[in-house]
Order: sequence, then C-alpha cells, then structure tokens
Amino acid sequence: MITSLILIPIIGSLILLPMDNTLKSENEMKKIALITSLINFFISLFIWYNFDSNTTQYQFVSEFNSPYLQFCHLNFGIDGISLYFVLLTTFISPIAILSNYNLSFITNDGEKTTTGNKLKLFLISFLILESLQICAFVSLDLLLFYIFFESVLPILFVIIIIFGHGFDRFRSAFLLFLYTLAGSLPMLLSILMIYSYIGSTDFQLISLPEYEISLSSQKLLWLGFFIAFAVKTPLYPFIIWLPKAHSDSPLAGSILLAATILKLATYGYLRVLIQILPDATHYFSPLVQSIAIISLIYASFSTIIQQDTKRLIAYSSVCHMAVVVLGLFSNTIQGIEGAILLAIAHGFVSPALFICVGGIIYERTGTRVIKYIRGLVTYMPVFTILFFIFTLANTGIPLSLNFLGEQLSLLGIWQVNPIIAALGATGIIFSAIYSIFLYNRLSYGNYSPHMVKIVKDINRREYYLLIALLIPTVLLGIIPNVILDCLHLSVSSLLYIIS
Repeated sequence: MITSLILIPIIGSLILLPMDNTLKSENEMKKIALITSLINFFISLFIWYNFDSNTTQYQFVSEFNSPYLQFCHLNFGIDGISLYFVLLTTFISPIAILSNYNLSFITNDGEKTTTGNKLKLFLISFLILESLQICAFVSLDLLLFYIFFESVLPILFVIIIIFGHGFDRFRSAFLLFLYTLAGSLPMLLSILMIYSYIGSTDFQLISLPEYEISLSSQKLLWLGFFIAFAVKTPLYPFIIWLPKAHSDSPLAGSILLAATILKLATYGYLRVLIQILPDATHYFSPLVQSIAIISLIYASFSTIIQQDTKRLIAYSSVCHMAVVVLGLFSNTIQGIEGAILLAIAHGFVSPALFICVGGIIYERTGTRVIKYIRGLVTYMPVFTILFFIFTLANTGIPLSLNFLGEQLSLLGIWQVNPIIAALGATGIIFSAIYSIFLYNRLSYGNYSPHMVKIVKDINRREYYLLIALLIPTVLLGIIPNVILDCLHLSVSSLLYIIS
C-alpha cells in the first residue's frame, strides 16, 4: 500500500515524459498530473481508514532487500504520527498543482508569461517532490530518512530558479539550498556515529532498550540532528532563507514549502530527537524552549513591519512553527498532540493565505506591495469573505484547528514552565496584529489609484481551492478527535520519565 503511494507519482511522471509540448498535450499533461495526485490522495484515505489506532507498531510495512545491492535496504511503514503527515502531503499536492493550473506568472515588468515548453518539467517536479516527501515520512531507517530529507532540495532549487519570479530568485534558491544542505551535514555525521555504536540505522532496532546510548553520546548526537531540524523549521538564527524562498518561488512552490516541507523538521523532532534520544532531549529542552521564544518574538516583530504580502505570510509561518516546537518539547501529551494539530492546521491555513495574496491578488494587481493595494472589497466581495475567514484562522480563533493546536501546545508547555508558556502566548497577540492589519489594509478603504484596472472576483477554480482548505480547517477544529484518536497511543509512547 505504501509502495503504491510512492510509485504512483513516479508512474505519472513517466507518462508525462514522452509527451510533446503542443497546446492539446499541455492540457492533457495538466489533467494527468492532477489525476495522479488525486489517486494518491484517495489511496492515503484508504490507508487511514484501515489504520489500527490500538497499537504502536508500524503498519503497512514494506521492505526491499537486494542481494546485489547490500547497502540498499528500503524499509517503509506508518504509525500514528507519520500517518497525518502523509495525509497532509497527498492532500496538498493536488492543491499545489491546481493553484498554478493556468501556469501564468507576472514578471517584474508586469507582463504575464507562461511556462511554455517548461510545463512538463514543472508538473514532473511536483509529482517527484510528492513521492520524495512521502518517502521521508514513511522511512523506517535513519539513513533513508536523511536521503529523502535532503532529496527535496535539488527539486525546490530548480523550481525557484526556473519558475520563480523576481531578479533575486537565484539568491533565494541558493540560500535555500546551501542553508539546508550545510545544516544537514551534522545530521549525517550523527547518523554515522549511531551506526558505529549500534551497527544499524533501523528505527525499530535503535529504539530497543538494550541499545540505549549513554547521555554524553546522546548530547553530541542530539546537537547534530537539532541543527539540521532547526534550519528546516526554521528557528532563529536560521530563518533568513525562508522569507526569500517564499517570496521568489511560484505559488505552488510556496504552498508546498509552507504546508509540507517545513513539516519534515517537525516529523524529525518527533521521530529522532524525542524517540531515539530522550535523555538529551530532556537535557536540552530549556535551550530549545528559549530559542523557540526568541524565534517567535523576533519573527513576530519582523512580520509586523513587512510590506510584501508573501514575505509577511512567510514570517508568520516562523511564528507558528515556534509554537509547534514549544509543544513538541513539553514532554506532555497535550503539548505534543497540540503541536501536531497546529502543524496540520498550518498546512491548511498558510497555503490558503498564499493562494489569496500570492495568487489571487498578485495575478490581478501585478504587485505584492501592501501600500499599493487597497479597497478590494469593492470588486471582490466573495474573495474578501474567504480571505477574512482564513485571516481569523491564522490568528487562532475558536472553531478553527489552529485554535486547538495553539491552546494545547501552550497548555502542555505551561505544565513544564509557566513563564515560557506566557511568553509563547504573546504570539496570539502578535498574530492578531499582523493578520488583521494585512486584511484591513488590502480589503478596505478607497479603491487604490495604483490599481488602474478593475479587478475581478475569484473564479470557480480559485473558489474550490479555498473551500477545499477551509472545510478541514473548520471541521477538524470542531471534531479534533478524528485526528487525536489515532495519536494518543503513539504520542504516549514518546513521553520520557524524568527521574
């Protein structure tokens, strides 16, 4: 079953490969890519339906061993934690493809251009990216996890360089590539050290009590992994690459980057640091909590002063991910489950806001500078309503999944350190400040004289995209047990005993 999830996007890419670039073929290529990603989503729903939440064992395990390739040990499986990251990946991928379905971008000169003969590369890149992300979330081997953790970088690099916009996209692509690559090198060294200690990099083997690693060794290993995950989260001071990557990538790239690429680090904290290195995690928890608070406050103030709409949403992602980190390192069921809920909620709301400001508004106005846009409600009433709902969800209002995620994360860290929890709660105030400011500035007031032409309200494709993201945000905010029931047992097994 998991093998199907991995192979179907690759098969779709192979089908696209020999197709030519005529107009008729271009429409067929879009349909093939979209249908491929939708099939994968339905398969992941089937896996969720058949998932047994009464065990902590990995399920749907598939293993590949070749006598000719001794070093190639492909081992995949899903538990209660990785299940929802896989579901989020398969849910967001068709939305990302559909968001750039017309594949038109606005250049710096304000002219619309299409990808032309690059359409095939665009679609294949996103299908392969989906497979690689699923592989990272279902890998049961540390070395495999590292390989797939890093393998998304070259594709994101190509997407930003070729399909991004702005003269600065080359710098943005290199920042993304070099920051993450350099940050992940200590993780590779830590994996090699674990292999030298235990003789294996298999998750299940490493987690056995008889292979317990000493605290001094755990500290060194923990630091290697943490640097890699802190860059990917990102946490202060490694946040400079994220806003630039968001602002210069195409809309579909921003959606995937916010929704799923950042969640690779969240999954890494859960799967590696907390599960395999619990003593070092307990030792370094105060340090991580301090870094998360610094990241939250620094990114909040940076968000408030932003004048570029996509940069503003990108900086707000740093704020939300800092709260996720606080919940993860609380060593409480409420905190960890809240962090996972908030990570999933961020995977719905942040892409929706990118579609609003980086897709719908940008395509109609040709600018992302806040002071040039005003009075959109005059000609875009339907869009303004949806934009308002997602803005409120981003601030964490009740009846949204963001609210539950933030509250559980803060309640979890409150049991450990009330001062850190109180500082973390300031993020709620800051998020209200920058989110409401953005919405009010763009939507109301006199119609901006800088927008010469009259803008049109959202079309059917854009409406369906936003509704598809709105429904799970609200429904899961009302009935979160749909997620929590499968999480309880897996999260409980992560808690470590403090002597």
